[in-house]
Amino acid sequence: MALQITQNQEIFEIRGSITTENAKSLQHHFEKLLCRLNKVIICLDKVKKIDSSGVTVLNKLFRNAAENKKTLYIIGKENKKVSAAFGKVNYILRSDFV
Repeated sequence: MALQITQNQEIFEIRGSITTENAKSLQHHFEKLLCRLNKVIICLDKVKKIDSSGVTVLNKLFRNAAENKKTLYIIGKENKKVSAAFGKVNYILRSDFV
């Protein structure tokens, strides 16, 4: 399934799979957003598959946002496939952003 990013108010919802094939383009997309915005919320609830490249990219985005005094929320703790893929770094996942 192709990767689709939709914006619903201030939340960027990702649908599909985050894999090696699209991880870099996902990274570039959110790096540009983090340059413009102080807060970005990514929702992974509709992600069907995520591999280690996807986890690495999201972890890198999270660290870079923190280093640049930006806020990045990654919602997806309830998605069992996402939560399992994050393993030891699942501390960056949230159930919500409130």
